[in-house]
Amino acid sequence: MSSTAHASDTATSGPKPLVGDERGTAQMIVLKAFLLIPFVALLTAIPFAWGWGLTWLDLTLAAVLYTVGTLGVTVGYHRYFTHGAFKTNRPLRIALAIAGSMAVQGSVIFWVASHRRHHAFADKEGDPHSPWLFGTSPTALLRGFWHSHMGWMFNREVTNYERFAPDLLADRDLTVVNRFFWLWITASLALPALLGGLLTWSWWGAVTAFFWAGLVRIAFSHHITWSVNSICHMVGERPFASRDRAANFWPLAILSMGESWHNSHHADPTCARHGVLRGQIDISARVIWLFEKLGWARNVRWPRPERLAAKRA
Repeated sequence: MSSTAHASDTATSGPKPLVGDERGTAQMIVLKAFLLIPFVALLTAIPFAWGWGLTWLDLTLAAVLYTVGTLGVTVGYHRYFTHGAFKTNRPLRIALAIAGSMAVQGSVIFWVASHRRHHAFADKEGDPHSPWLFGTSPTALLRGFWHSHMGWMFNREVTNYERFAPDLLADRDLTVVNRFFWLWITASLALPALLGGLLTWSWWGAVTAFFWAGLVRIAFSHHITWSVNSICHMVGERPFASRDRAANFWPLAILSMGESWHNSHHADPTCARHGVLRGQIDISARVIWLFEKLGWARNVRWPRPERLAAKRA
């Protein structure tokens, strides 16, 4: 075999590239709109509430939709689709994909591919959102914090789905959910406005519900999840050995539904419970436990004492 033929075979049989397609200009405009408009809404939330009012209905709708979307990400996108921490049936699989989509953090295949890449190259070159890519000086860490928190999403490059999420690409149900991501975004914004308007029987009720339970809720959810990428790779406790700088950061435990026990997760990524130590609240793990009791989840990968002992730093 000639050297040219051997090189050609190696190129086609070797690992696929990290990056797939690049976002076009129109896609970048839409992306920036969905990242920045909720963020502006969050910044204006306090003066808006002070001058225009905030109702218990707005708070209730925001809390319910926040819980559904966040659990869709933590239980569905993260622990189920990305890491296979449990198995489930087709209806719940589809429901988790839709619920995660309504958090407006990216389509299910995009999210899973990006996160699997993060674990493959955690805090090293190739990690899409490590805060340690630019050095350890104060300026480098500020740049790294911005990059890991939300700056990385403004890049045109998209993680290669074929390399990091071939199983999801082969799932017809998930490709349909992924294709209609725009619909789940629309529903996530329209549903609170519709409920606010109907329950108050007023246009103003629809407007305030859209603002608080739509825009502000989405922005708040964004920054909680993004804080796991940024803060939980910079500060916190590291009781378990891992190949990166992931840390447990307890102040985010409840709002992140248990995702901020990040050192524990990186030490044992496929485990269904991240808060594995005494007193560590993990709402997502409790939801998976409930699914198991109802017969909706099986083969759940719960933490084992001997594995935890082996991982102790």
